[in-house]
Formats: sequence, structure tokens, C-alpha cells
Amino acid sequence: MCPLGHLITRRSLLVGAMLSPALAPALAQAAPIDDPALAGPLGDIWIGSPEAQVTFIEYAAVTCTHCAAFHNEVWPGIKARWIDTGRMRFALRGYPLNPLDTAAFMLARAEGGRNYYPITDLLFERQRSWAFVDKPLDAMRDLLRQAGFDRARFDAVLADQALYDQVNRVQAGAMTDLSVRTTPTLFLNGDRYVGALPADVFDEIVRKLPG
Repeated sequence: MCPLGHLITRRSLLVGAMLSPALAPALAQAAPIDDPALAGPLGDIWIGSPEAQVTFIEYAAVTCTHCAAFHNEVWPGIKARWIDTGRMRFALRGYPLNPLDTAAFMLARAEGGRNYYPITDLLFERQRSWAFVDKPLDAMRDLLRQAGFDRARFDAVLADQALYDQVNRVQAGAMTDLSVRTTPTLFLNGDRYVGALPADVFDEIVRKLPG
């Protein structure tokens, strides 16, 4: 998992050491994890049935290698088994570890986040091609041409101070209200699990939840 560290330059990205995930949930939070206040001013972007019995919220960073592994290797099965079948609903909350993460979530949130998941999925899938190169912002700009960002639009989004503040408030709220310190941090019906859970462990937890 990737811990939060000091903000760093775009040329030197933060990657935490791999640690074993915490398989036992933390104590329940004072407020429900799906409380809109915890989603920050931008709000959550949900996928899955609003009637689902299981709520899955993930705090992640697009430069976190463990987040990328989870989304590329484990997430497709979770979506097929639990979300597409109506049992679970999901929201990804951005938790920037560095300025490059902040830029990425600003771009994903552009135009009200209408392409939020296509953009974050693309950034996770192609992480090695943009996050760990000499000029990652330029590489991200080239990659996101696939999502309709020409240079002018890309630069305009990153110059949006209000959007910058809103993205960072989600991370600040997670630290203050939920004591989130590492990515990925997963919440299943309010119970916290730290680290990229393997598919079998994730499924075992979900099967034991009510509903």
C-alpha cells in the first residue's frame, strides 16, 4: 500500500513499501462512510444499484502501484460478481499522494465527472507509461488525448483553482474524519480494510455481510 508522505515534485513520485493488508476491520466510524459530507464538495460518483445491500468505498491514488494492481487485477472480478449483479454499489474517492495525483483527479472530475471512471480506469491501466517517466505530466497529457483532452482543455482544467481545492478537500477530509493514511483504503459497509485485498479475501468478507 502507498502511505501519504510529504508533497513531492512531479519528477519524483511517492511509492510506499508493500505491507500486508489489515484483514480485520477497524472500529465503525462515527458517521456513515457514505455520508455525503465525507465525499467532499464534489460528491461521490456511484456505480451499481442504489438499492444494493453492500456499499464499497475506496480511497485510492492513481500513482499508487498497489491501487493500480487492485484495479487492474482484482476490480474487474468484483464488478462482475457483486456490482453488475446488484449486490454492491461502489464509489472511488481520490486520495492524492502528490501533485500528479491531484492533477489526475482534477482531470477525471472535469465536466462534472462525466468521464470519471473511464479516465481513472485508463490511468490505472496505463500507469507505468505515464506515472514513472521523466516527464509524467506530459505523458499524462498525451494519454488523455484518448479521453478528449486537447492541450488547451488539459491546461485549462489544471488551472482551475476551485477544482484543485475541491479535490484536495476530499483527501483532507479522509485524513481528519476517517484517519485514512494509506492507499488503497477500502470501506465495506463502513468497515475499514487497509491494503489491496486479494479477490478471495474480498469475496469472503462480502459474503459474510448482511443482505
